[in-house]
Amino acid sequence: MWLEINNLHKKFGAEPVLGDLSFRLAERQMLSILGRSGCGKTTLLKIIAGLETPDAGVIKIAGKVINNVSAHRRNIVYIYQEPLLFPHLNVFENVAFGLRLRKIQNPTIESKVLEMLEALELNEQARKMPHQLSGGQRQRVAFGRALIISPQMLLLDEPFGALDTETRAVMQVLLKKIMQTHPITAIFVTHDLKEAIIMGDAIGMMEKGKLDIYPDKKTFIEHNEHVKNEINFWQNL
Repeated sequence: MWLEINNLHKKFGAEPVLGDLSFRLAERQMLSILGRSGCGKTTLLKIIAGLETPDAGVIKIAGKVINNVSAHRRNIVYIYQEPLLFPHLNVFENVAFGLRLRKIQNPTIESKVLEMLEALELNEQARKMPHQLSGGQRQRVAFGRALIISPQMLLLDEPFGALDTETRAVMQVLLKKIMQTHPITAIFVTHDLKEAIIMGDAIGMMEKGKLDIYPDKKTFIEHNEHVKNEINFWQNL
């Protein structure tokens, strides 16, 4: 397995957030983690990203322990609900930002960014500033900026939570399409059952700092009666 989490523990003060949490994730697989607010989903992502330190446990990527590797050296991108674009840079330069930090030559930056903008259906927005974009467009730019540096892992924390229902559905389809052409191992956190089923190759259910992983959607549905009931309700509408 590519990502291995072993016996992870985390408390904030006296409050346990993660308790003896372990799981594995194959390379180039997207794991959806479903759970209510406060169940520990975001804390787990931040620990993997290096933004929080676990009290105990081991994190491995490709067989190497990364616990003591600083966040900026993990080559892991964390995408929040809010896109957090650079307000003073246009769309092109926001997407190009990571490549410029790496001192990539201008002709390569030009071709890579234009290719990414085309994939994200943002060609016509290349010279626009972030405040001129819709919420969905800003989130696309954030994805472009993340993917263009070829991270080894993508952590998505309710990335579509601030979008309206229609835009959210469009973004789900677009991200699935993009992930097919940029195969990166990813964890997608959500509290929305439909979204978890749509986005994940495997699905995890998180509750009170515990995580149960199901290898596919069929197994997930079969082992959760309330999920079956909700799906039957959708189908009967």
